[in-house]
Amino acid sequence: MPEPLVLKKYSNRRLYDTRSSRYVTLEDVSTMIRSGEQVQIMEAASGEDVTAFILTQIVLEAAKRKNSLLPVSVLHLIVRYGDNALGEFFEKYFQKVIHNYLETKNAFDRQFGQWLDMGMDMSRRMPKMMTGESSVDAMMEMFGFSTPSPSAKTESEKDPRSATDDGKDKTESKR
Repeated sequence: MPEPLVLKKYSNRRLYDTRSSRYVTLEDVSTMIRSGEQVQIMEAASGEDVTAFILTQIVLEAAKRKNSLLPVSVLHLIVRYGDNALGEFFEKYFQKVIHNYLETKNAFDRQFGQWLDMGMDMSRRMPKMMTGESSVDAMMEMFGFSTPSPSAKTESEKDPRSATDDGKDKTESKR
């Protein structure tokens, strides 16, 4: 895992990007994280890691703009139980839940896209398929099933009256 980008937080609340030697805003940090960057934010004077505090501030600023982050009932639970029960939940399970949700959402999006593509393909092919005698064969082929050619039929398929299990004529075996 690559080293995180170290940002220094100064007492005037400004954040300094040590890699590019420039000051950055909370919005800049948010953009960095969305692009996959890992950040670590250190208090310049004390060296204390304040990453969680700053990231929480970023989340809360985004929630303020949208006027919601979590349902009110969940916020009540967070205030009521504070670090006790919820701290363990967030530490152990919340990241896994979000990760699994995102994987499932991406898988669903891919599958839904394939269904849409298949539907579009079907709407283009259907008029062609519905004309002529081989419409069933064309449909089977579209779904990946091959249909045997007429020359590939066995003798019993050509004339079912001409063969029996032992190879004798059916009329002879009944006598």
